[in-house]
Amino acid sequence: MSETKSDLDWMQCALAQAETAIYRTRPNPAVGCVIVKNNQIIGRGATAPVGGPHAEVFALKEAGEQARGATAYVTLEPCAHYGRTPPCAKGLVDAGIARVVIACSDPNPLVAGKGVQILKDAGIDVVQGMCEAEAAVQNKGFLKAIATGAPYVRLKIASSLDGRTAMASGESQWITGAEARLDVQHWRAISGAVITGIETVLADDCQLNVRQLKGVADLNSIVQPKRVVLDRQGRLPLTAKMLAQPETVMVMGPFRQELADLGVIQLEVQPLKTLLRTLTQQYQIYDVLVEAGATLSTAFLQENLADEMISYVAPTFLGRSARAMFNAEFDRMAEQLRFKLIDAVQVGGDVRLKLIPSQETL
Repeated sequence: MSETKSDLDWMQCALAQAETAIYRTRPNPAVGCVIVKNNQIIGRGATAPVGGPHAEVFALKEAGEQARGATAYVTLEPCAHYGRTPPCAKGLVDAGIARVVIACSDPNPLVAGKGVQILKDAGIDVVQGMCEAEAAVQNKGFLKAIATGAPYVRLKIASSLDGRTAMASGESQWITGAEARLDVQHWRAISGAVITGIETVLADDCQLNVRQLKGVADLNSIVQPKRVVLDRQGRLPLTAKMLAQPETVMVMGPFRQELADLGVIQLEVQPLKTLLRTLTQQYQIYDVLVEAGATLSTAFLQENLADEMISYVAPTFLGRSARAMFNAEFDRMAEQLRFKLIDAVQVGGDVRLKLIPSQETL
């Protein structure tokens, strides 16, 4: 006889389902669902790309008639409204599900609490908050954007041991190794947009798209991020590599007809904080990755716009004349920007530090 698993075990299975969808559902959240009966999974599903079914629909279809009297484990509160798809809460009721275990509540006003209420009104036993923190990590951008109207911002930096990001000439390829560069592809793939400055584009002719992902053979199955170039003086060359896919490029700067003819989205010059809200509220971009030089990176940090910093540190020294990763000038210790270390992982020959801003002072 197989060992009886707990709600925690089954929710971990639902979280694993959600993980399979994180690269392809944007701007929808990645949600997982498993349906369990007699200590066995009888149905499982993950959110389809935009316009397709939600996780619960796939799980219920696989479970069929066996769903009656079963328990559903869902990583996000089932939707309660008619959008591109019918409400999942009603689908669970109609299928005869007896119990629903939910990880995260949905902050969307169209759903918040309403999905749970539909279930409870139908006499379904509802448990909330199981593995809530883990589920929230999978959809940080969606949860923040719906709650605040602004995206979740990750700032990525690759530097030497002495805090340098490029040689004095601007040469920066490569400070970190191949494994670290592959790791960066993940952060791009979960982002709705990658923001950079024109100086970075002019120096590196970077593409900033997703070109390789661990465990993903077909890159056509993922949603590529928009590339947002801050170009206040209109210097982006029409020969830039990223313009090979102009429909995924956004430029903040003076209007240029030649960019419009290519299909590039052009944004008026605006403060960074306003730009972030524009990306969320007008373009449904909920996760932003900043890959830029010292000036723009410093601006995001000093304006308290970065929710998280992902810092790759290579075991090398580049010297005093190399470009610094941060170019603000502080006169007093009280001005310093402090961070809390969330984790440190060796990636190939480099170390990846994940940090969040800290209010602590020495």
